[in-house]
Amino acid sequence: MQVPKDQVTIILPTLNEEKAIGQVIEEIKQQGYTNILVVDGYSKDKTVEIAKQKGATVIYQHGKGKAGAIKTAIEHTQTPYLLIMDADNTYDPKDIPKFLEHAENYDQIIGVRTNRKNIPFIHRIGNWIITKTFNTLTGTNLTDICSGMYLLKTETAKELDIQTTGFEVEAEIAIQTQTNGKITEIPINYRKRIGTKKLSTIKHGLKITTTIINLAKNYNPAFLFATLTALALIPGTIIYLYVLYRLLYYGIWHSGYALLGTALVILGGQGLILSTIALLLKRMEKRIITTLKNQNNKQNKKN
Repeated sequence: MQVPKDQVTIILPTLNEEKAIGQVIEEIKQQGYTNILVVDGYSKDKTVEIAKQKGATVIYQHGKGKAGAIKTAIEHTQTPYLLIMDADNTYDPKDIPKFLEHAENYDQIIGVRTNRKNIPFIHRIGNWIITKTFNTLTGTNLTDICSGMYLLKTETAKELDIQTTGFEVEAEIAIQTQTNGKITEIPINYRKRIGTKKLSTIKHGLKITTTIINLAKNYNPAFLFATLTALALIPGTIIYLYVLYRLLYYGIWHSGYALLGTALVILGGQGLILSTIALLLKRMEKRIITTLKNQNNKQNKKN
């Protein structure tokens, strides 16, 4: 059952988006959504003026960067659901019903950009690396962690403890949500940007990846450190192959290298086993939390 349109607030974080904001708000209104909240980061152009003219509610953010805008938006949201989408015309309001179709069953729904042609090639590579890093460190299997269009249950959003300040906020929200809640994905359209881009592939990509590692350290430290330990298998295997090569082709046995390789392989093997156990325990913990939440919800409905 699709959530009614008046039960969701469409949130548009903005900073100097005068070229796109008017068109984006018009398209959202054409789809029948009236709760439109523009959270502005003190734009120096006519973004705020245009947004007000188009009938959106406009507030100014506190805190730094996009994360500050999202925290501010969450504080001001009164509807049961909120949907965040970038205000640069890249995301299509026609996709919003896809989120509302499944909103009741999930704490977060991420829009996966299926047509990647409008994403610069270097950004596609960066997004792939960031998503793979996120999945490896958190034990998830998400597709587009950097997507700028996603829906949250408001009660879930208000429990978030957002510490980041910039574009990496999407990764932080996802890792916090998947720790105690349920996440799914739906396919969405991705259009050409209107206006000047603000995302630097290398600068923000490194920052997002660093943030993911820090978040993994906080939310699943055993898995992170065990995985890093498992990397010892790589040099250990290389050393073993070198020792074997020297023995087979030259008849020379390097006992010192062989001992070092053995130590690294044992260390890496232990790390691999521990990382697997940590991941299984984390998934078990999540299943237990989900079961308890479902039982609590059923009990509340009975009461």
